[in-house]
Amino acid sequence: MASEDITKLVESLAKTKVGGGQLSFKGQSLKLNTAEDAEEVIKQIEEFDGLEALRLEGNTVGVEAAKVIAKALEKKSELKRCHWSDMFTGRLRSEIPPALISLGDALITAGAQLVELDLSDNAFGPDGVRGFEALLKSPACYTLQELKLNNCGMGIGGGKILAAALKDCHRKSSAQGKPLALKIFVAGRNRLENDGATALAEAFGIIGTLEEVHMPQNGINHPGITALAQAFAINPLLKVINLNDNTFTEKGAVAMAETLKALRQIEVINFGDCLVRSKGAVAIADAVKEGLHKLKELNLSFCEIKRDAALTVAEAVEDKTELEKLDLNGNCLGEEVCEQLHEILEGFNMASVLGSLSDDEGEEEDEDEEEDEDEEEDEDEEEEEEEQKQLEERGAEEQESLTPKKIIDSQASTPVPSPPVDVATFLAFPSPEKLLRLGPKCSVLIAQQTDTSDVEKVVATLLRISSVFKDEASVKTAVHETTDALMKKAFSSATFNSDAFITNLLVHMGLLKSEEKIKTVPSLYGILMTLNHMVQQDYFPKSLAPVLSAFVTKPNRALDSCSFARHMLLQTLHQL
Repeated sequence: MASEDITKLVESLAKTKVGGGQLSFKGQSLKLNTAEDAEEVIKQIEEFDGLEALRLEGNTVGVEAAKVIAKALEKKSELKRCHWSDMFTGRLRSEIPPALISLGDALITAGAQLVELDLSDNAFGPDGVRGFEALLKSPACYTLQELKLNNCGMGIGGGKILAAALKDCHRKSSAQGKPLALKIFVAGRNRLENDGATALAEAFGIIGTLEEVHMPQNGINHPGITALAQAFAINPLLKVINLNDNTFTEKGAVAMAETLKALRQIEVINFGDCLVRSKGAVAIADAVKEGLHKLKELNLSFCEIKRDAALTVAEAVEDKTELEKLDLNGNCLGEEVCEQLHEILEGFNMASVLGSLSDDEGEEEDEDEEEDEDEEEDEDEEEEEEEQKQLEERGAEEQESLTPKKIIDSQASTPVPSPPVDVATFLAFPSPEKLLRLGPKCSVLIAQQTDTSDVEKVVATLLRISSVFKDEASVKTAVHETTDALMKKAFSSATFNSDAFITNLLVHMGLLKSEEKIKTVPSLYGILMTLNHMVQQDYFPKSLAPVLSAFVTKPNRALDSCSFARHMLLQTLHQL
């Protein structure tokens, strides 16, 4: 390490905050790669008697530096709070698990009894959960009350590993007579989806002591929401439920409403941008009216709620004397209903609790349209569930019908294929399963059938392909290969306008305004992850990278909901 670098580090460490058993290096932008880089940090740790809280947020810690910091922590048995969010900036994902393992092993060796563990804003993905899995299962976490894993990109796999670790921790701690009593759980922006949420719901049901659950922006639909609702019902101390920007629909909203009726301590309900729609809102209003006397905040914004349902919600809060905020912004009410809401709440002497309605979508013409939309959506979901069920049943029946002789004979035979899918079917109704069922030639087929001289068609096809992106290896490979075939063909064409392509793509992503009314993609996760792969390929014009980077860097609500994918893409663009 150069002498000037050491000087800078010492100056930075001079800002270190010490007090109340806490040692803080927060926000000092320390780049700790080697053992030498970490010498001053280690000295501070070693010389701190009675260390109870260590803040490492806003720095970047490499594998070697983590090892020596861990060595210093092995003697800190009084450590209770680890504020370790955003401490791997610029690190490869492969570096994070070994660093976490070193730090976790040190806490176990020290005999620490943690109360809070915060690893938020570390883009470690599913593998990163393995890095602190052993710590979660150890006696060091039997006393854990707050677990914060916001914006870590855990995915379904990471969610399942985390859930299993929490259940193991509860089982082991219970055997010692002091069951894990987790109070606060935070895991927003992690792409947990239904399977990850359902796995965690099972753990929550076993723990039973939760007071706050924050799981916004996780791509959870009604099956996962229903599982969480059932788990919340057996956590009677719950005060805060934040599931913002997931997709309840009526089924999930009704299940959650039933749970709310059983909870007595609820103070904050954040179901904003959750598509509860009118029927779901009425069910939630009924739950609010029946109880929830400690309610302070109710957020049902941007949920496609219409006139009568919104008024029902307002009427339900009449006797909620502790209510501080009712958010119904961004729904489909119209000016007249907005005025009625104000009048109702004024009548209760509660006008001040109503939040802004500046983003109201206006009253829709036909109240029955929502019923049609709900029915269509339910039918689609039921068809998917039924199709999956039939496939499973068919496989089970075939397995049961095989005698030992048939099993031997069948080893040389071809399995019964799934119903065939063509390119047009996939592009009309994209799904991971359909892409895989196109077979090994899917990339060639889609590229052949796309007119790459038409920028609009190329963008539309790319968005459909990327919409089915999943972390599952087979799906990810299929998406990448299909994207490569399409875009290599497009960019190699002399008539293809690269600038028009990037402009058109940004418009469809909602990152660039257009004079025409363009329907933007509902989620940017798939296209961001696909672009992260695309920009690394030889066929991608490097001249487009600065343009892409500029727009992805700008503040944008849709991008905020996919911060892990956004971070990955920006990191890749920066390295080009």
